[in-house]
Amino acid sequence: MKPIVQTLIAVWFIFGAALPPTLAGLKAGDVDPKNGKVIKYWVAPMDPTYIRKEPGKSPMGMDLVPVYQEKDGEKLPESTIKIDPVTEQDMGVRTATVKRMALTKSIRALGTVTYDETRIYAVNLKFDGWIEKLYVNFVGESVTRGQPLFDIYSPELYTTQQEYLLAESQAASLAASTYPSVRENADRLLQAARQRLEYWDLEEKQIRQLKKKGTVKKNITVYSPATGVVIQKDALAGHFVKAGMHQYEIADLSRVWVDVEVYEYELPFVKKEMPAGMELSYLPGKHFAGTVLFIYPYLNPQTRTVKLRLAFNNPEGLLKPEMYANVYLQSLIDPAALVIPQEAVIDSGLRKVVFVALGDGKYAPRKVTLGVEGEHNTFQVLDGLKEGDTIVTSAQFLFDSESRLREAIQKMLEPRSDKPLVQPSAGDLDMSKMKMDDSDLDMSNLKMDK
Repeated sequence: MKPIVQTLIAVWFIFGAALPPTLAGLKAGDVDPKNGKVIKYWVAPMDPTYIRKEPGKSPMGMDLVPVYQEKDGEKLPESTIKIDPVTEQDMGVRTATVKRMALTKSIRALGTVTYDETRIYAVNLKFDGWIEKLYVNFVGESVTRGQPLFDIYSPELYTTQQEYLLAESQAASLAASTYPSVRENADRLLQAARQRLEYWDLEEKQIRQLKKKGTVKKNITVYSPATGVVIQKDALAGHFVKAGMHQYEIADLSRVWVDVEVYEYELPFVKKEMPAGMELSYLPGKHFAGTVLFIYPYLNPQTRTVKLRLAFNNPEGLLKPEMYANVYLQSLIDPAALVIPQEAVIDSGLRKVVFVALGDGKYAPRKVTLGVEGEHNTFQVLDGLKEGDTIVTSAQFLFDSESRLREAIQKMLEPRSDKPLVQPSAGDLDMSKMKMDDSDLDMSNLKMDK
């Protein structure tokens, strides 16, 4: 036997005799006698890109395995995958149902308690004088409305009291006059003197006492205009004060403000008058309820934050200015939003995909358009899903890899539907018409060096 013939027989034996006996004669499109399924193509177990239309060996020496067509010729998208129940259990596949629910957005921020500027009262005088006696002596002291603050002597006020008493006496003596104009002039004079005392902030009870006793008081007591805490004190005993000078500042702490800063991307979810919650680290379990009072109309360019002003009632005085507080804002975005768990979304940066369970172990990727990220790790769905769809919430990254691979294989196969799937292998070579003479193996011209 010629050497070339012996070589060809050896090649045929190696590539032909190694095929599994039950699948040796099958090709793509044939029916597997074991399960009655139509073979779609053959693939290497360790390399899904190594595809053949006949059985054989992979480059790693492993038997190729058949890939079958869908049952009853079912036409599914190229990216659809199908797995059996055992594999599902091994992979730990979990699913969830797309449902409608109230979508809320929570914002957490650090706040600072401060004074309610509308409840700060300044104590000053409208006349000059000397402070004779102090009743409130230090900053931080609590005062009530009507509580005495200090006594002051003012020559102007002393003179005005005398004028009032004279007008009162004259009006009383001329009350029986037969001339109406005289009575009216006396009444107008009395009214002018009284009005001057009122304009200098003497209280009604002080004017009544002055009229009742009929004697001028040297010192006039100045009372607190509000209940609160003294936050500034300039009054000193014996101090000469001019009209308009602040002697005390009193802050009513029954309601306080809280300054909060939120990021600009959170600003669309903040509305005026929306409810706000607050907790203090030193009062665990104590919750305070308030409202958003004001949203500042400008941004901090360094921190890219917007300042909010919140209002909280403080009847027990637990909230003290300059305290830090944890603030919670919750905005209702949609009372009936289509919502999915955040863990179901595969976000590549360019697209967002979820896997939808089609039943019978079939899963298909679905591109979705997401809206706002809500509470409890949820996303609002704007497009791509409908209520009642079942989506995968675990192992979806494995599904994504398999889906992309299947889609790539299908795209590789489709353009070659009218051509061989791969380049012919040794088993595909038809050498029946090939001829080779011994002269083709003439090695007489070869020289070997010793």
